[in-house]
Amino acid sequence: QLQLVESGGGLVQSGKSLRLSCVGSGLTLDGYGIGWFHQAPGTERKGISCIGGTNISTYYAHSVMGRFTIGRDNAKNTVYLQMDRLRPEDTGVYYCAAKRIGEDGDPAFLYYSCSEYKGRDHELDYWGRGTQVTVSS
Repeated sequence: QLQLVESGGGLVQSGKSLRLSCVGSGLTLDGYGIGWFHQAPGTERKGISCIGGTNISTYYAHSVMGRFTIGRDNAKNTVYLQMDRLRPEDTGVYYCAAKRIGEDGDPAFLYYSCSEYKGRDHELDYWGRGTQVTVSS
């Protein structure tokens, strides 16, 4: 079993930065695609940034493109989300999730499990419990 634990959330002013971490334990994250999902108050959870198992392919939702950067450190079994120029609409709970990359490879993961996630939790194999981010105006 893979356990995922998010950290790094907090309260920041608009325009500031935060760096979220997703640490895996129990299994190595090698071969897993990892995604960050955002749930704003009163809304559905959405995929905002994902990285494939090859560490080459990434996805960013339009709302975060150019402001957020995803990366992974396999030696630390950790995936990061660097969030810059934060906005009040970035407020919410941030979850990381993992999916074992199958025969269809990274493109299928980035499409079905991330950009077209649409609340389909079964598209990911493991979920963390989330970390709260609050951005004040």
